[in-house]
Amino acid sequence: MTTTAASDVRPDPPKPPADQSLAEFGYRQELHRSLGRYASFAAGFSFISVLTTVFQFFAFGYAFGGPVFFWAWPAVLVGQLLVAACFAELAARYPISGAIYQWSSRLSNAVFGWFAGWIMVIGQIVVVAAAALALQMVLPAIWSGFQLIGTDPAPTSADGAANAALLGVLLLVLTTLVNLLDNRVMSLVNRIGVTAEIIGAVLIVVLLLTHSERSPGITFHTAGAAQDGLFGALLVGSFTAAYVMIGFDSAGEMSEETHQPRRTAPRTILTALGAAGLLGGLIVLGGLLAAPSLTDGHLAVDGLSYVLTSSLGDGVGKLLLADVVVAIAVATLAIQTAACRMLFSMARDGRLPFSARLAKVDPRTGMPSGPALVVGVLAAVLLLLNFASPEAFLAIGTTCIVMLYLAYAMVTGPLLVRRLRGEFAVHGTDETGAPLFSLGRWGVPVNALALVYGLFMTVNLAWPRAAVYDPAGGHWYFRWFTVLFLAVTVAAGGAWRTYRRRAAAPATTIEAVPASAT
Repeated sequence: MTTTAASDVRPDPPKPPADQSLAEFGYRQELHRSLGRYASFAAGFSFISVLTTVFQFFAFGYAFGGPVFFWAWPAVLVGQLLVAACFAELAARYPISGAIYQWSSRLSNAVFGWFAGWIMVIGQIVVVAAAALALQMVLPAIWSGFQLIGTDPAPTSADGAANAALLGVLLLVLTTLVNLLDNRVMSLVNRIGVTAEIIGAVLIVVLLLTHSERSPGITFHTAGAAQDGLFGALLVGSFTAAYVMIGFDSAGEMSEETHQPRRTAPRTILTALGAAGLLGGLIVLGGLLAAPSLTDGHLAVDGLSYVLTSSLGDGVGKLLLADVVVAIAVATLAIQTAACRMLFSMARDGRLPFSARLAKVDPRTGMPSGPALVVGVLAAVLLLLNFASPEAFLAIGTTCIVMLYLAYAMVTGPLLVRRLRGEFAVHGTDETGAPLFSLGRWGVPVNALALVYGLFMTVNLAWPRAAVYDPAGGHWYFRWFTVLFLAVTVAAGGAWRTYRRRAAAPATTIEAVPASAT
């Protein structure tokens, strides 16, 4: 495969024929191109998975923000829609697996793009672990027999944290097996799961709103908000929305397996985020309105599981919780698949340890098996932290959000620089002959706001608040866990690149960007 220096990146390559969409970038079609529009939408929607993430972090948001934490939701949705609009442009222009890595490399340079991909893939692995932990918020509420360790199901207790890790590992075994099968099987499971999740989410919204105990005006009440006041409550309460609305770029990750990706991926990135944002916001609102009590302490500990079973009755409530279990399983599968495609994309360019093995695609299944095993094992190792301390539950969750937000900023930042230099303009047509998705004259303001929002939220999420990360005291490493984890990730990536540079010199030039940069 030929290479071209990063400085030679030229805007807007002409559209190739559909069957040559990867040849333009210097790659061969190895992954099976079998996903349609709904499957592409499902990839982004299942990564976001409103049922998984809202049920997982609702109690946390309410504990720190009280009813007013609801207003952090539309604020985060608007911010993420700005980011998604920028990604939609890039998905139309660069329909390649490993979206964040590929986009950042072409907009900046090989080194910066590599670190964006490295931070993103490590963040995705942490998200896989965090998603698997969500089972603890639901399964014991359905049947006490799912509490396999101890008796206290609360994820903040020692018993609950350990049981969450055990259930999470069992789920990872299942999702890893599915990721080793044909991608048509993976897509089928994903589509069925997303359909069930959407139906379940709509039913939950309708039932909660029809069982309201109070008016929407309750969302303006600051009772129970954090001691830092309204603004502080919203900052911490935004963790819930920030955790939910990530992963919409997965439609871009699956571009090499999608029919007509230049046309399909941009639209499914935006529709997946928009649909998830709307449904999630209504679920949060419905939970606040239908909760039997806002002051008895249950809502800040048991979250939405408590609302469903107490307001709708055990029968209906547990049936809907079973649908949430399906959503959690499919979300974990989708996130693991996205991480696998990122590892595959970077390994294909020879940018990771054991690249040859990680880049190998089974010609029969069209799936890269090496990345699936790596992601599954590393995520399971992360889950073991839950045995050490219940605080690991929150540390893992917030760390993955910070990693992804930072990686997103490492795309929107270089993209803004290119716009300001007049080096980025989307021309050409998609596979149907229609113009590629473009923000047009709105590109600079939307891009600038997306970058400012992303950097602000990265700092907000990573800020070492003792009340959030170490409420019991004595665990400084959990308070600084996100910052330390990010520092170790960057240091490990720098060490690997230094080793590789010394091992390769002077025979090869390792800082080249693949031919796909042209």
